[in-house]
Amino acid sequence: MRRPRPRKRAILPEDTPSDAEDDIAEDPEKGPLRRCIVTRESFPRETMLRFVVGPEQQIVPDLSARLPGRGMWLSARADVLERAVSRGAFAKAARSAVHVPPDLSVRIEDGLRRRVRDQIGLARRAGQAVAGWAAVKEWLLAGRVGLLVEAANGSPAERDRLLGRRDVPMITPLTSAELGVVFGRDQAVHVAVASGRLAGSIQTESSRLAGFAGSTMEPDRV
Repeated sequence: MRRPRPRKRAILPEDTPSDAEDDIAEDPEKGPLRRCIVTRESFPRETMLRFVVGPEQQIVPDLSARLPGRGMWLSARADVLERAVSRGAFAKAARSAVHVPPDLSVRIEDGLRRRVRDQIGLARRAGQAVAGWAAVKEWLLAGRVGLLVEAANGSPAERDRLLGRRDVPMITPLTSAELGVVFGRDQAVHVAVASGRLAGSIQTESSRLAGFAGSTMEPDRV
């Protein structure tokens, strides 16, 4: 005896999932792309910012994207973070009341600066980064440079004179004092990074930082 098919229930407006619920249904933690809970645009995960709900329902930036819990993703821009806070986007995505620290933007910028320094430090220890005009010039002439990291407070004219007409990506994520810490000196204005994975990581982290600070990337050389 054939069983009667269950009748389909009409979908009412209140049954339509919200944007946050839709994200959860799609499991936004899978796949190479992540969708911003504010702009609804999808980008590669390494270019975005992940947040989780931490102890006492506090929003915690997860810059390495490794903390446990369901992630909430934002485009790496200060204005998008401001919109997320003003519109209550974190609470909607978490489907619960959350606490957003008043210094969240500062925490993110400081964390991203630290990640850029750490990546450059890794390159230095691996013999894939050098600092100083003479050393950088030598690497440029030998074609070893995959990324040129210049101090944000350095001279643009001096940068151009060093780089010349070479088609090498150039970024200015940190000050000369910050770069100096990485190389164990008071200041470092010119830094060359060899082509490879670390150069790509430094460029990606610097791009995220640029969304929160006044750091710049040379668009015609990236």
